[in-house]
Amino acid sequence: MYALIIGGGQIGTYMADLLKKNECEFTVIDFDQSHIPGLIKKFGEDHVLFGDASDPNVLATVHIDKADVVACVTGHDETNLVCSMIAKFEFQAPRVIARVNNPNNAWLFNFGMGVDASINQADIIGHLVVEEMSMRSFLTLLKLSKGGHSIVQLVANEGSVAVGKKVSELHLPKSALMIAIYHGEDLIVPNGQTMIYPGDRIMFFASDNLFKELEEIFS
Repeated sequence: MYALIIGGGQIGTYMADLLKKNECEFTVIDFDQSHIPGLIKKFGEDHVLFGDASDPNVLATVHIDKADVVACVTGHDETNLVCSMIAKFEFQAPRVIARVNNPNNAWLFNFGMGVDASINQADIIGHLVVEEMSMRSFLTLLKLSKGGHSIVQLVANEGSVAVGKKVSELHLPKSALMIAIYHGEDLIVPNGQTMIYPGDRIMFFASDNLFKELEEIFS
């Protein structure tokens, strides 16, 4: 996999470090000269470029046309939006992720602006607080910018109607897709015969209006 990271601040650096640890190919572009020495020291010159990512010529030099994902994570919403649009509509990037700095701008980060998924830190923290207060077994992992869908994780609590049953017996909402089950340290790709045990962490892709229904099954 090849990832292009636009923005070499704390978030961009953290993402690049994760990609490096997982032996993925990546390039970090940053227009702030003060970030470059630290990025080069950490990742090497081959993975770092000083330049303006809103310039298509700069993006072409780092082979954006070969990128599997483009992450626009600068500290400026206008920069993230411009880069997202160029990546998606000029270079047909298959996956564009953008950081939202100002929550009031979140409505702009949509598919029409070239954004496949937006990371709104204020929104995520707000959801975590609400879910901690109302649904203690529920956690939003990723809220997609289009269609009101999220990737969520539930914990199967002992005594819930789900524990001790097979997936096929749970009567799950048809539009809720069970992605994976973590049973202890083991990752299981579920099927109809997979059994649910107490403490299992279960990942779903589902529309936001199904959260209560899912929570009732596993809480």
